[in-house]
Amino acid sequence: MQNRRDFLKASLAGVTALGMARTTNAARSEGFSAESARKPLVVSTWQHGLEANEAAWRVLTEGGKALDAVESGIRVTEADPSVSSVGLGGRPDREGRVTLDACIMKEKGECGSVAFLQHIKHAVSVARLVLENTPHVMLAGEGALQFALANGFARENLLTEESAAAWQEWLQKSHYEPVANFESHDTIGMIALDAAGHFSGGCSTSGMPFKMHGRVGDSPIIGAALFVDDEVGAACATGHGELVMRTVGSFLVVELMRQGLTPRDACRQAIARIVKGNQKRSTNSSPNHSALSAMQVGYLAVNKNGEVGAFCLQPGFDYAAQDQAGNRMLDAESWL
Repeated sequence: MQNRRDFLKASLAGVTALGMARTTNAARSEGFSAESARKPLVVSTWQHGLEANEAAWRVLTEGGKALDAVESGIRVTEADPSVSSVGLGGRPDREGRVTLDACIMKEKGECGSVAFLQHIKHAVSVARLVLENTPHVMLAGEGALQFALANGFARENLLTEESAAAWQEWLQKSHYEPVANFESHDTIGMIALDAAGHFSGGCSTSGMPFKMHGRVGDSPIIGAALFVDDEVGAACATGHGELVMRTVGSFLVVELMRQGLTPRDACRQAIARIVKGNQKRSTNSSPNHSALSAMQVGYLAVNKNGEVGAFCLQPGFDYAAQDQAGNRMLDAESWL
């Protein structure tokens, strides 16, 4: 039998034909189809999306707008110290500082984001104020912090005892390498479709644990971690941000849906683009090792008909979906 490295090598060798993706045995995203979906609906990444969805759903069922639902839902995850990849309790960088990235986007392309924001747990709400109260799309670093403080946000310590202990343990070796599906959760990405048929989306994260100080991932980058187009649909991303940024992944997914692909197939094609682009990044000295073997990327999308789809690089990405039928977890198919 092939070992895991041989399997990854064989899998990546065949990526020139986009039809060679291998599916998991988990429930497929097609089970949440246009026929079963009814507006409003909300979807979000990972297990923590269940609780986030509930907050967003309350807004949607009261006739609220998708933008308000997205902000309300993501704020739940940002305030949860048990989620070590978003907001309060997020894992720090290698200098022990928690730095946050977030973005939010409306149906007609209006968007706002913050990058390298410190001391403010509700980064998504600061991003919304950038959208609504400035002529800019993104604020970063000290400027983003001063903007947040000037608009009434409270400065606080985001480094919890648990995250500080994890950082101290990491310092013993001070070695960084990506780990796929780290602690089974990552960025919170959310897409909402309201009763009026309008989309909004958002993303928020504390980024890679123990990253270089100053590193910014895909989460605040419009078109990478998130893209919304009311004529077509919306998509969001989670996982290894550098891979998403290099392919402007969420924009790609939406454009593929514009060409007629289903959300699932559009997400799959975006993963295929990543795999194909990283064939050249494999380590020459170790031909059995893939540059992608420890990395994960997952895409989640909704089209204008309310059809939901997802696809990921390797097994482990799941997402929460809520409509009139309830709030449930679904497993995305994977390339590997």
